[in-house]
Amino acid sequence: MDALPLLIPGAEPPAGTLNVYNPFDLSEVGRLETGDSRHVEQALTTAYGLFRNRDRWLTLDQRIDIFSRLLHRISRHQEDLARQAAAEGGKPLVDSRIEISRAMDGIKLCIDCMRGESGSMPVVNSTAATRHHLAFTTAEPVGVVVAVSAFNHPFNLIVHQIGPALAAGCPVIVKPADDTPLSCWHLAKLFHESGLPPEWLQVMIPESLAVAEHLVTARRVGFFSFIGSARVGWTLRSKLAAGTRCALEHGGAAPVIVAEDADMDRAVRSLAKGGFYHAGQVCVSSQRVYVHQSISQAFLRGLKKAADDLAVGDPLLESTDIGPLIRPAEVDRVEAWVNEARAGGGTVVCGGQRGRADRLCAHDYS
Repeated sequence: MDALPLLIPGAEPPAGTLNVYNPFDLSEVGRLETGDSRHVEQALTTAYGLFRNRDRWLTLDQRIDIFSRLLHRISRHQEDLARQAAAEGGKPLVDSRIEISRAMDGIKLCIDCMRGESGSMPVVNSTAATRHHLAFTTAEPVGVVVAVSAFNHPFNLIVHQIGPALAAGCPVIVKPADDTPLSCWHLAKLFHESGLPPEWLQVMIPESLAVAEHLVTARRVGFFSFIGSARVGWTLRSKLAAGTRCALEHGGAAPVIVAEDADMDRAVRSLAKGGFYHAGQVCVSSQRVYVHQSISQAFLRGLKKAADDLAVGDPLLESTDIGPLIRPAEVDRVEAWVNEARAGGGTVVCGGQRGRADRLCAHDYS
């Protein structure tokens, strides 16, 4: 299997390769070339040069045309993109299809924003001193955007990060999650095929954490976009160059309250989906459920049945409701939580042990 190249124009020979595995059966699904500090400098020099040279900026109509062509290309390749995301990330195919659809909505929103948001004309002539004055604002790119993304939505999260940046006219360097870089790579290629010059969207696969930190903390970075753990995000934020703006999106611990008069069937159905969606590996999953004592046992019985009915297996099968955790180490982590709950007096009502392919079965405990 040939390695996909670094999407850095004029890149030096790669530093190595990154193998990508299907988390369900650990079969190899792809390879990509990795880069070192040389490649970081190349990418930054290219992106910063674009930003500093206004003559090379893409006009608004050019950007709209590129995004419109991209939307058509994604539409034509929806099934292939969904299967690729499911294979590298482990999210069931039925949900990966929805992810691609949501990504298309994100592209449409970018087009709408480009057509409708051009600046403003604030009122300044409201006094005698400013009677003959006029003021206006215009929207301009903030600079080079470096985006670091997460594994759980390998296509849609990249769209969320690079779509608005490119729509605003910013050159982008994106680093996808090491577990799921293929969707990002192919999205970038679709952008390039849609008319975006490769220099405007570069994909960097760092060979090490030190190289990734070099990319993020460089002085030429105007904006840092991060999706991932709070520990990593806040650490990187503390190391940003002076003046670099940032947006951090971290995980959640979403609580749900089931009141005494709740619709039991609806609550069970919604929480079974919300709790087990992508094996719980999403920031908006239902992670804590508070149920009124008078209905707690009935709710628990209903949720147990709903969990028992979920099909755990190969994410590429149409019948699968829950795929694998992203990597074997996560199985160990979840198993430790279950054991901790048992030791603390919790009762495992279903699952709670390793399943097929060394994965953990669907579980719930009280």
